[in-house]
Amino acid sequence: MLSCMHEHDGPLTRLRRSHEQAVLELLRKHGPLSRAELGDRSGLSRTTLHDIVAGLVGNGSVVTGTPHVEVRKRGRPVEKLSLNPAAGEAVGIDFARRAVHVAAVNFAHEVIGSASEAHAADLSWPERIDIAERLLATSGAVHLDALSALGVGVVGPITDPGSENAHAQGIDGLPDLLRKRFGVPVLLDNNTRLAALAEAVWGAAADSSEVLYLRLSHGVGGGLVVGGALHRGRNGLSGEFGHITVDPAGRPCECGGTGCLETRASLDAVLFRYREAGGRADGLAGFLDAAAGGERPALDVLDRVGIDIGGVLAAVCQAVGPGVIVVGGELAEAGPALLEPVERALRQQLMPMVRPHVDVRRATLGETGSALGGIALVLHESPLLSHYPQPVSEENA
Repeated sequence: MLSCMHEHDGPLTRLRRSHEQAVLELLRKHGPLSRAELGDRSGLSRTTLHDIVAGLVGNGSVVTGTPHVEVRKRGRPVEKLSLNPAAGEAVGIDFARRAVHVAAVNFAHEVIGSASEAHAADLSWPERIDIAERLLATSGAVHLDALSALGVGVVGPITDPGSENAHAQGIDGLPDLLRKRFGVPVLLDNNTRLAALAEAVWGAAADSSEVLYLRLSHGVGGGLVVGGALHRGRNGLSGEFGHITVDPAGRPCECGGTGCLETRASLDAVLFRYREAGGRADGLAGFLDAAAGGERPALDVLDRVGIDIGGVLAAVCQAVGPGVIVVGGELAEAGPALLEPVERALRQQLMPMVRPHVDVRRATLGETGSALGGIALVLHESPLLSHYPQPVSEENA
C-alpha cells in the first residue's frame, strides 16, 4: 500500500526523500529505465542510487523487469525499473455545492477512475458521502482497502487547510464522518484551491510557477500559485476573488458585501442578467447553446460578464504578477464568447509592460479537477505544496 505518511523531518530524512522523489519522478515521466539511465538522468552517485533503488524496490514502490526487446550485444537482458501501479491508490473527493466528484490514481499517477453525480443543494452530508462511496465502489477500478488517505475539497474558506485539523463553516462533522466511513486520514481544503493545484500540477498551467486560477461556477473563487507554491494565505483564506467588489451599488452578496464579482459572474447571476436582457433559454445548458448559436442577449451578457471578470483579474495581476491565468468552471464552457472579452478587459487595465507576460488559458481538467487536486494533496509530492503541513502517521504523531 502506498504510504503518504512520513517520519518526522530531519536533514537526512529530507535528503533521502528528495532522492526518492527524484527517482520516482523520472520513472513517472520517462517510463521504465535501467539503473544506468537513472544514474545519468538523476545525477546521483552509483552508491546513493543503489541504496535509493533498493529501498523503493523493497517497499514495493518500484518493480524490476527485463523487457524482451531489450538485449545487450552479448545477449544479456537489460533489467528495467518501473513504477509499481499496484503499490497503492489515492482518492480525491470534491463536495461541490450541487454535485459530488471523485477521482482515483494509482502510484504511477495513472487515473484509474473518475465519476460525478449531481444532487440537490440541501442534501445532507451522510447522503453526499453515500454518493461518493457508491461512485468509487462502482468504478470497478478502485480498491477502497488500498487507500492511505482521502483528499477532500469543500466549498468556502478553510482554516488550517491541507491537514487533519482543517475546518470550514457548515461542514457539520464531515471529516469525522469520512474517517469513520473509509477508515483513513482525511485532508481537507477549499475545493477551488484544489482545482488550482490540479491545473498547476497536471493541467493548463503545468508549465508555470506563477498561476492565477479563477473558477466560475455556482460560486466564484480561485487559487494562487506564487513562487512555485500553492498560496493559502493566513488561516487559509486566499483566493476569494469572487468577493472583490465590482459595483459598490450592486446586489447584496452572501458574504455580507455588496456588488461582489460573485453577484455578477456566478451561474445564477449570469442567468439572472440573461433573463433581464430578454433571453428565453432555460438553465445553463440552454444559455450556452444560445450563445453558441449567436443569440444576441446571451452574447451581450457574456461580454459584460467578461468585462467584470477582466477588471478583477487585472487588479489581482497588478498585485501578484502571474504568468498564466487559468479560467475554469461551468461558465468557461462558453469559450471565446466569454474569454475574449475577459482578455480584452484584462489587457486594457494592465500596465503596458505587463501585458505581454500574461497568458490567459481555459482550464483543461473539467469537473473532476478539484478531486484530482485532493489527490495531489494526499500524495504531497508536488513542490507546489511546500508551504502545506506534511501528513504524519498516527504512530509517529
